Amino acid sequence: MRSPEYSIRLDKERFTFCAAHFITYGDGICEPLHGHNYGVTAEIAGPLGEHKYVVDFIAARDALTTITRALDHRVLLPTGHPTIRVEVVDDEVIAKFADRRWVFPASDCVLLPVANTTAELLASYIASQLTEVLRAASAGNITAIAVTVDECDGQQATFRRQFAQ
Repeated sequence: MRSPEYSIRLDKERFTFCAAHFITYGDGICEPLHGHNYGVTAEIAGPLGEHKYVVDFIAARDALTTITRALDHRVLLPTGHPTIRVEVVDDEVIAKFADRRWVFPASDCVLLPVANTTAELLASYIASQLTEVLRAASAGNITAIAVTVDECDGQQATFRRQFAQ
């Protein structure tokens, strides 16, 4: 018989960030640079630990706050895209797609290890970062995580991951 599983949900206004990005579509289409006021929620599941909680709310809250603040007021650029080239030259970041070229101050950019800066892959990135921080802090026995990124008041993408027990 499986042991009971619980989850906590983090859904606060502080888990928002404003960022610029652009994504590509099929047929060589790249949308214009634009921004969103992203909202993030996270659900973390697992059995109750020694202190009778899944993970400490404060540790999870602080970790998610740190992650979203690192994305706030930045240009989000994918480093794993097959046709967008991103390179850092001195204190600038140069992004190229076909005949388009953008140059940004390096301090204004976050280079993400994703193939495209879609809401789906942002949710995956945030979930990965949150899991890494919580596990490094020995914050519970996480069996699953779900992160939702809302890019436009109800236009959301969710990433879910189950972990082997």
